[in-house]
Amino acid sequence: MATVSTVRYHRGRGSEAMLLALAALIAVAARGLVDYHADVLVISQMLWYTAIVVGVLLAIHVALRRWAPDADPVIVPAAAALTGVGLAMIRRIDFAWAARGKPTHFGETQSMWVLIGAAVCIVTVLVLRDYRVLRRFTYTAGVLGLVGLILPLIPGLGREINGARIWIGLFGRSLQPGEFAKIAFVIFFAGYLQTNRDTLAVAGPKILGIRFPRARDMGPLLVVWAAAIAVQVFERDLGTSLLLFGIFVGMLYVATRRTSWVVLGVGLFLLGAAFAGTVFGHVRSRYTAWLHALDPDVYSSGQSEQLVRGLFGMASGGLFGTGLGEGRPDLVPYAYSDFIIPSLGEELGLTGLLAILMLYVIIVQRAMRTAIGVRDGFGKLMAAGLGFTIALQTFIVVGGVMRVIPLTGLATPFLAYGGSAMIANWLIVALLLRISDQARRPQEVTA
Repeated sequence: MATVSTVRYHRGRGSEAMLLALAALIAVAARGLVDYHADVLVISQMLWYTAIVVGVLLAIHVALRRWAPDADPVIVPAAAALTGVGLAMIRRIDFAWAARGKPTHFGETQSMWVLIGAAVCIVTVLVLRDYRVLRRFTYTAGVLGLVGLILPLIPGLGREINGARIWIGLFGRSLQPGEFAKIAFVIFFAGYLQTNRDTLAVAGPKILGIRFPRARDMGPLLVVWAAAIAVQVFERDLGTSLLLFGIFVGMLYVATRRTSWVVLGVGLFLLGAAFAGTVFGHVRSRYTAWLHALDPDVYSSGQSEQLVRGLFGMASGGLFGTGLGEGRPDLVPYAYSDFIIPSLGEELGLTGLLAILMLYVIIVQRAMRTAIGVRDGFGKLMAAGLGFTIALQTFIVVGGVMRVIPLTGLATPFLAYGGSAMIANWLIVALLLRISDQARRPQEVTA
């Protein structure tokens, strides 16, 4: 007679609660240091802030206990800690600008976006009980992703900021549809590659020990490559171009386990980027600012001024930083958004910056662990794609401000100012939680 047993293990909700308490402590302590050094520390306000932080994290925790009890216990605390540090730094820059007679209110606005992002996370976990239903919308997601990339190019709707046309005006605010397009593309790539993985993985000639794909199987790669180059040329956005193409190549490798796809993808992107840099002046200007940032002529023309100021700010921070609230991040343009990493590097030093980067490593590692543990191909590809999204976007931003690659207009996940990015990144967290809940769910074994 067959018996059915269930493989059980510790779900991790208790561990999550302790980690969330640590994340709340980090967020509150960062805010307290900023207010203290700005001479505006009021205990009653700090108590209200603490109550709100604890309340939001508790709401997410209770939602997971109720609707996703087996979800990964580490992802939310890591994302919450990053968000709390980002809020404190943006508030700190508000104080710096107020001291110069140019008051801003980015911190208050960002707090609102964080609350919306947390609400979106909870609602997604509640509504999307089974992530596999998203596979039914594979091509719909692809179309929505393309629409998101095209919207900023529509006259009267798109807005050009800092030379990049990646925003649209909506209800008096700027929205970056590319932040949501990346999620739609991950869903599309996961569905498409799951259906066609065998053809892409097996067929093709073998050259120097590496099996390359057939010419007719390279259609999807060429289409995504063309879209990425078009984004770079027409929207003047190297970041989204690199992110989009990198996600696809990474997911393609996960689906096929063929190194040749990575080789072809990197080669195609480098050729396309070199061509764009040669033919199009605005692309060439970005490359010049990257390669010759410290050249006096390039700096005096304003092409590399922001980059150089950021580099000097991080250098002044040294190993342990000037202290949160005691630097001069306001000397760097857009220190609250594009250049929030140099701001943190100046005040927290190399040590603090490495701690922040480790939080990103933890999120990506948990995403990849989820991809390994989940039992269906669509879920594996989707979790890996979402992990690649966080990893690549962080690399592109940090690499840009550290002059590893050209500067881009992407936002640092969870840290930088921006409503679109904050909501999109907490949506990614929700999707990873839902997939991990399925991956870690106890299995019934028939003996």
